[in-house]
Amino acid sequence: MASINTTCAYCGVGCGIRATVTGARQVRIEGDPDHPANRGRLCSKGTHLGETVGLEGRLLHPMIGRRRASWDKALDLVARRFRDTIAQHGPDSVAFYVSGQLLTEDYYVANKLMKGFIGSANIDTNSRLCMASAVAGHNRAFGEDVVPATYDDIDAADLIVLVGSNTAWCHPIVYQRIRARCDAGAKLVVIDPRRTETAEQADLHLAIRPGSDVALMNGALAWVRAAGAVDEEFLAASVAVPADFWATVEEGYDLWSVAKTCDVAPADLRRFYEWFAAIPRTVTLFSQGINQSTAGTDQVNAILNLHLATGRIGKPGAAPFSITGQPNAMGGREVGGLASTLAAHMDFAPDNRARVQRFWAAPAIAAKPGLKAVDLFRELGQGRIKALWIMATNPAVSMPDAGSVRDALAACPFVVVSDVIAETDTSAHAHVRLPAAAWGEKDGTVTNSDRTISRQRALFPLPGEAKPDWWIVKEVGRRMGWATAFAYDRPAEIWREHCRLSTYENDGRRLFALPGRSSGGNADYDAMQPFRWGDAPFADGRFPTPDGRARLVPVAQKAIPAPLRDWPMTLNTGRYRDHWHTMTRTGLAPKLARHREEPLVEVNPDDAARLMLSDGSLARVGTPQGESLYRVSVVASQRPGELFVPIHWTDRTATGGRTGRLPRPLTDPYSGQPGFKASPVRIAPVATRWRGFLILGHEAARRPDCLWATRIAVPAGTLWELAGDGDAAALDRLLPAGERIEAVDAARGTRRVAILSGGRLAAALFVTETGQLPTRDWLIAQLSEPQAAPTLLAGRAPGAAVDRGAILCICFDLGVKTILAAIRDRQLADVAAIGAAIGAGTNCGSCRPALARLLAEETIHAA
Repeated sequence: MASINTTCAYCGVGCGIRATVTGARQVRIEGDPDHPANRGRLCSKGTHLGETVGLEGRLLHPMIGRRRASWDKALDLVARRFRDTIAQHGPDSVAFYVSGQLLTEDYYVANKLMKGFIGSANIDTNSRLCMASAVAGHNRAFGEDVVPATYDDIDAADLIVLVGSNTAWCHPIVYQRIRARCDAGAKLVVIDPRRTETAEQADLHLAIRPGSDVALMNGALAWVRAAGAVDEEFLAASVAVPADFWATVEEGYDLWSVAKTCDVAPADLRRFYEWFAAIPRTVTLFSQGINQSTAGTDQVNAILNLHLATGRIGKPGAAPFSITGQPNAMGGREVGGLASTLAAHMDFAPDNRARVQRFWAAPAIAAKPGLKAVDLFRELGQGRIKALWIMATNPAVSMPDAGSVRDALAACPFVVVSDVIAETDTSAHAHVRLPAAAWGEKDGTVTNSDRTISRQRALFPLPGEAKPDWWIVKEVGRRMGWATAFAYDRPAEIWREHCRLSTYENDGRRLFALPGRSSGGNADYDAMQPFRWGDAPFADGRFPTPDGRARLVPVAQKAIPAPLRDWPMTLNTGRYRDHWHTMTRTGLAPKLARHREEPLVEVNPDDAARLMLSDGSLARVGTPQGESLYRVSVVASQRPGELFVPIHWTDRTATGGRTGRLPRPLTDPYSGQPGFKASPVRIAPVATRWRGFLILGHEAARRPDCLWATRIAVPAGTLWELAGDGDAAALDRLLPAGERIEAVDAARGTRRVAILSGGRLAAALFVTETGQLPTRDWLIAQLSEPQAAPTLLAGRAPGAAVDRGAILCICFDLGVKTILAAIRDRQLADVAAIGAAIGAGTNCGSCRPALARLLAEETIHAA
């Protein structure tokens, strides 16, 4: 069968994929060895994309309320309600909230409709939550949102600095390039409050106090100047330096003061500063730990200042590098998907507004920037936004202070949701739901973190009545009265218009331009190969500012608040390796679900002892905004006084882990990006009466009604991990009809129930108050067996039980105990030897830090 070249659906690395369709909704996934982003490698999520292309849970038909509707009826209603709302309350009474999951062509049409024809800039994107501070920092320093780096710079660097990025988990393919360069002699510095898997393999880990990044970078700048490492020639020719800039940097940012502010050892800080001063080919990669802060833009500019002052920009192996989180966050930036930009990297200056209005032949053009995400939902809650269209995102989960966001959605007179999934926490508030195309059905382009534009191609026909997002938006635009402007029949037409706009009246002042790309026909679009715009930004020392110079931006470290009496700890949030956003895709993949099955709150051992939290127990984490339950994980990687929780769980998948409830809706004053990384918080243990698990050969009709319930996808069914403080008998209502076998141990408060259907296992419920529970793997495997084993209620096969332990290597489905056995039996001495023996760590490589940790622990144990 012929393979189809496409692009991965997940992070901003933008990996190329070769997909071979093997059945109606089946596909074999391989990395594309010719794609410049990944050179054939894929991470665990990309590797298992084939597990997520089924139609489970899909929205396949337009819905008005809870009733199916025709496309004409649904689109006419959306157009009429938006048109009537605008007529009565003005264009700023409506808004779009869109997503980095959209393709560039989708983004373009939505931006054009809102800003050029409705006449408001109230269109913002969930990319606001992940990289808006990088955009603002780039604009302040360079005059345009340009990432002045490529992945090839990693291959040429002698010093690699990771700031606020668990790259091994969140961008595994980038991390593999980093490791390859480090194996060739480059040094790696990781700056992160947590000792993550990335930090474990660094030459130097600086576990700084959250929010002290400006002090750290200003201290580095003061140090390199004293060491004579500032590039005075480059500054004189290419950078505008405010008169008082150096006095600001040198006052209060000496080594000892910075070490105290950052809470790191002065010797470690000195080593970082000495390396930075001595090694010219330095790449500094930064991500959410920098951006997701109420001082995010200043933190970005502190990094950019350091690179500009040392001339480490526009040269091979020397660049600041913002690595984005979503597959098309960059494409959204290019077409103006943010409320603070217009289109094609233009702002709202009068000449830009006039230019875009002429190009679009638009009846109106937005007069000013629109509402950024947090402000948009605040205005929604206050009744000033009266119609909202949400596309390909789940703000009821992902926004800060998500409880207030839900209240705002519930109160809005008209909410439209375009999505792939039928039931999400957000779509529960929709008046109209529109079925959108998913990855594997879409056709368009995406731009990755290093400005490489790639095609995403359809693998399957559109299921049911699903439609591409661009088609849905253009049909609404036509019904609102702008048929000519939205007369697109295919994404290639939108792409060509986007390319023309990028070069329209662009005399080189804007670096973003796609010359020559608008002249190709449909066949050229179909055959498009990956290419990068702006081949070597700033290599000539010129910047897209009025005087051609970059700017050093004075930034100062803000005071870090002392712990609050009622909220004495600091909450950090982030991602797990094998999950993605709110799990509407990865939650379908059994192999991905097993890496971190439940939402954990990570706690330092000293804090756990002081607060009487035990590993594996439950705890309630609360802030002034809300609270949620988590499973406790006691780990030395956490700094004392700080907690870490994941962002992925929703009301659809758990009774706990609703992290969006917790952060404050406070934002950076320049970028509008919310601060997810340093919320005041408290934690307390939660007692349970019983614990257990439920295995079903089907999807549960409803979530189990108990204190703790977490859904995990498993082969041929679903696993729910359970705990409660009441009567567990209510769980019986979730069991299907069939032959029932049961065992009860009243002394231990234990009950084990299995339901058979035609001799096969249909469900198993195991609950205990004081007894032990068996491992789940064997029982889960029984769902696929044609005849259930007689030892079901024992929870294990007849004879000796084999426990492979928690899954560590997702790619090869290898558990910790299996790997340890191989290390011992075959006397494996390093990670490479483990890979050669059993494969672990040889595909995506994201488990390599954990393998190294296992080896170290085994060496200590053996000694």
